[in-house]
Amino acid sequence: MNNLKLIKERKDIKLLVTKFYDKVRLNEDIGYFFNETIQDWEEHLEKLTDFWESNLFKVNKFSGRPGYAHIKVDQKFNSSIEAKHFGVWLNLWFETIDTYFEGELADKAKYFARNLGSNFHMKIFAARG
Repeated sequence: MNNLKLIKERKDIKLLVTKFYDKVRLNEDIGYFFNETIQDWEEHLEKLTDFWESNLFKVNKFSGRPGYAHIKVDQKFNSSIEAKHFGVWLNLWFETIDTYFEGELADKAKYFARNLGSNFHMKIFAARG
């Protein structure tokens, strides 16, 4: 029996973001980037929920410069973020979506994440000069 649900409201996105970052924080390949950078996880999860809600539901809740934030993290870690790290991130995102959700917005979240990862990787690479 399929227990997957549709992404319909903010609480669904909050579940996705929370479960995803539970996995990220434990991941040996990328967890340290997050665990050593993020000071207030509750605040960060709210901001990321705003980000995904803004993108999936076309509302205007998110403010910030995520590309710049990722550049700063790369600088903090001596320009060590690589394409493979974005691959791990993306695989964890897809795995989390596939565990809990299905439907058009689940697919859109995957598509958007794929583009986001490529975009952030290019911004980080370009910022290294």
